[in-house]
Amino acid sequence: MASTTAADVLIDSIHDWGVDVIFGMPGDGINGIMEALRKRQDKVRFVQVRHEEAAAFMACAYAKYTGKLGACLATSGPGGIHLLNGLYDARMDSQPVLALTGMHYHDLIGTMAQQDVELDKLYEDVTVFNERVMGVTHVESLADLACRTALAYRGVAHITFPTDFQEAEVSRKQASKRNLPHHTSDVCAQSARLPADRDLARAAEVLNRGRKIAILAGQGALGATDELEQIAEKLAAPIVKALLGKAAVPDDSAYTTGGIGLLGTKPSQDALEECDTLLIVGSSFPYIEFLPRPDQARGVQIDLNPKRIGLRYPVEVGLVGDSKMALQALLPLLRGNSDRGFLEKARKGVEDWREIMQRQESRTDRPMKPQVIAAELGRRLSASAIISSDSGTITTWWARHISAKRGQMFSCSGNLATMAPGLPYTIAAQIAYPERQCVAFVGDGGFAMLMAEFATAVKYQLPIKVVVIKNNTLGQIKWEQMVFLGNPEYGCELQPIDFAAFARACGGEGFTIDDPSTCGQILDEALAIRKPVVIEALVDPYEPPMPASVTMEQARHFAESLARGEPNRKKIALTVLEDKVRELV
Repeated sequence: MASTTAADVLIDSIHDWGVDVIFGMPGDGINGIMEALRKRQDKVRFVQVRHEEAAAFMACAYAKYTGKLGACLATSGPGGIHLLNGLYDARMDSQPVLALTGMHYHDLIGTMAQQDVELDKLYEDVTVFNERVMGVTHVESLADLACRTALAYRGVAHITFPTDFQEAEVSRKQASKRNLPHHTSDVCAQSARLPADRDLARAAEVLNRGRKIAILAGQGALGATDELEQIAEKLAAPIVKALLGKAAVPDDSAYTTGGIGLLGTKPSQDALEECDTLLIVGSSFPYIEFLPRPDQARGVQIDLNPKRIGLRYPVEVGLVGDSKMALQALLPLLRGNSDRGFLEKARKGVEDWREIMQRQESRTDRPMKPQVIAAELGRRLSASAIISSDSGTITTWWARHISAKRGQMFSCSGNLATMAPGLPYTIAAQIAYPERQCVAFVGDGGFAMLMAEFATAVKYQLPIKVVVIKNNTLGQIKWEQMVFLGNPEYGCELQPIDFAAFARACGGEGFTIDDPSTCGQILDEALAIRKPVVIEALVDPYEPPMPASVTMEQARHFAESLARGEPNRKKIALTVLEDKVRELV
């Protein structure tokens, strides 16, 4: 009978917690763990990536899209260091992720040996659980506690494992006298996650007194679509969506005004500027300048994490619990708002806003506008599609011009707002849901950072579709340099890459779109192929991601940047002027 190693115990333990996929890259610091995975291929799938950062992004996305514990694996030293950006993505978007890393031989740690990085010290800030394996009989209890903590506290748990311990046979002779065998378990317990009755009554009192009530829905409201619409109907309240709450209610809902912030809509901004009462549901939207003034509106907030109550807005009542269950408990306590004027004004604002967006989406001139490809793609996505995006101007086009349908899922890097996760997110989504349409909508800057992962999709025959908006510039950074500081753009131009040729070189399919008249036809052809596909769309690099409302300061800085020597000032000025004229006619 084969002996059981400490790495065997680790993989068996995390499998008991529901981990059946691990994203990672082999290395000599995790050879023992890799062997344990090899022997358990029928239970736990190992997905080999080309860069460990992508593995962490995939683990984060797997958690976002499934609600399960995401898992990633990296070797000692540089491998573990590479995971960090993706792990911060999970930390800042409150996703349960387990990170497993290798470590040097236990008796050479701290002696300046090769790849001797004490990863547990490095991971101190990013984790809710962070421990080093101290012996072979230490593994079982650590694994159980790591998984339990990540799920309970919705964060990153980390176990770093000296390489010689991984391969060692587990023997009770090595255990301390207090470490009784199997003294821990894989039971995952949850509370009812319901707010206290007295808090519900206080929240109802605040909401019942409101006349111009707005709802801000975020990631925590994704499972409460019906309840959000029911409470919006009762309160005559428009639903404003934070970025990660894009799918909280579909964009064709009669209650939503769409997104908020720099990439949001004007009716959303108007609703928050004019409301007298604010109900925040599962959101920690970070841009407080877009929220009502602290003295303007009374506030109620629902959040699973009590630390987040009152974080962005001085609410009077906090309801700690699950958004869906809290709304269900709150609904019977609400009298209903007979004054429908505020909601009807928001609906009229949405109609006006959609007319502007539709004019942008129907442009036929060249270079093609990014709004055109976004809208054409959105119309073709299946009712169960999973759409992942990146950070940059691409996020604006994704947020405004790809309408969320009921049953679809959307995500991107929220609070970290890092570039590059769009492709790894989509790979993770396709692995989690093999039969669903999974699409990445990314910019050329972000895609280029981890584009080697397209080969990962080819290797595993994942029929993902990657739409790359190619403007050969770091667009968001360019506009921020100009509009926020009044400086000419600098260091933002990108060397062009033929992404369609790259896709074919990897073994996938590649398409190029540069003409609005053929955009829909090419998309139809590309989306119908059951293999990995890259669709690069060549778009106008001077098309600005205009905020819903331009402030005087932003306008002044923009003018200053042109006057101070912006290299493309003539083309930019003409594009902005033309866009504004089209909105008026």
